[in-house]
Amino acid sequence: MSGSLFTGPKRREETVDPVDIRLLSLLEEGLPFVSHPYVEIGRQLQMTESEVLERLKWLREEGVIRKFRARINQRKVGITANALVAWKRGESGNGDVGSLLASYPCVTHCYERLPVPGRWEYIFYTVHHGYSREEVLEEVLALSSRIGVADYLVLFSTEEFKRVPNVRIRENGGIMP
Repeated sequence: MSGSLFTGPKRREETVDPVDIRLLSLLEEGLPFVSHPYVEIGRQLQMTESEVLERLKWLREEGVIRKFRARINQRKVGITANALVAWKRGESGNGDVGSLLASYPCVTHCYERLPVPGRWEYIFYTVHHGYSREEVLEEVLALSSRIGVADYLVLFSTEEFKRVPNVRIRENGGIMP
């Protein structure tokens, strides 16, 4: 393509560059709903379809792009029970609780945070989604039994104000050329 920003295949020692940032930013908005989405993305970046695909291949191989997938509105398919579960550290000696929690498919997010001594002793946080509160509560109870941690709080969402992917190039410091 005349005036292309593409500089050829990337080598392992290279890092993400401004063109990659622009490409990632476009992808965050979703693939264009056209018969040849990578041609359209290339048009916007002054690149050919093959140049776009080569960059995407490199970004995937380097782990910058972890996966491509459809983003589903879970409420529209009936998944309306969403809970954050706060867990205290278990006394069972059952290994690394955080890694154990993260290993279960029913856990979509798993975090460890410092407690606030005397005020909030919960240190592990998991997120669960289900078709009903009962389903989620059963799942959490079973998980509690498996990992040997009986002290937890289940906090169900009552309203969703914002839901975006956790990292957004434009909002999280990506420099837009």
